[in-house]
Amino acid sequence: MEPREPAAVSHSPSTWQQPHPAPASAERSALTEAVAERIRGRGPGRLLVGIDGFTAAGKTSFGHELAAQIAESGRPVLRATLDDFKNPWKDRHLYDRESGEGYYRNAYDYDAAKRLLLDPARTPETTSCALCSIDPLTQESHAADTVPLAPDSVLIVDGVFAFRPEIDAYWDFRIWLDVDAELSVRRGAERDQDWAGSGAEAIHRNRYLVAERLYLDEVDPLPRMDVIVDNADFARPRLIQG
Repeated sequence: MEPREPAAVSHSPSTWQQPHPAPASAERSALTEAVAERIRGRGPGRLLVGIDGFTAAGKTSFGHELAAQIAESGRPVLRATLDDFKNPWKDRHLYDRESGEGYYRNAYDYDAAKRLLLDPARTPETTSCALCSIDPLTQESHAADTVPLAPDSVLIVDGVFAFRPEIDAYWDFRIWLDVDAELSVRRGAERDQDWAGSGAEAIHRNRYLVAERLYLDEVDPLPRMDVIVDNADFARPRLIQG
């Protein structure tokens, strides 16, 4: 097969953007390339890839690196995060979103994720989709901001709870980034210090971690993973499964 020109990566219009760091090591690049090759091996049509793991496991960065590897081989890539498909803050009086269980049950708008992103990507006749429903920071709707879907597009979506029953059937390839709970809390608190201040650790320990443990207990997603990556050390990730 003739080599193809590198393709583009389409990103969400959301203002909630994390940096696109350069790969931390040649070892890391080799691992993401190996995973990208596994994904490309699923065939020439559209592919939907889900990346999950505890908060601050490194899902977004891994998704960006994976997208770059796949686009380099000539397949167009779309990048999305489930954080851009949450219920609006103006409706928070209608439900509990502050406790761990409330966050797990109520934070995400899976109907919007399906309608705007996952159903269009899964339907061969559909030629565009939206990569963001509501901006988490500005609360502005981006539902009308669409990007093209090519016949061989690869959609890479990262986010906690990506393999809940509401959306689990959409994925062609499932990735879990493994870090232990304490590392998740520590990384998350450091990352969110700017907006959460001294309460960042409590938010991660008492809300996000509680929600994630509830998810693991109820859904048990790990047995369905195609790939599990130990991502405790960004420079030396390790393939546990796959």
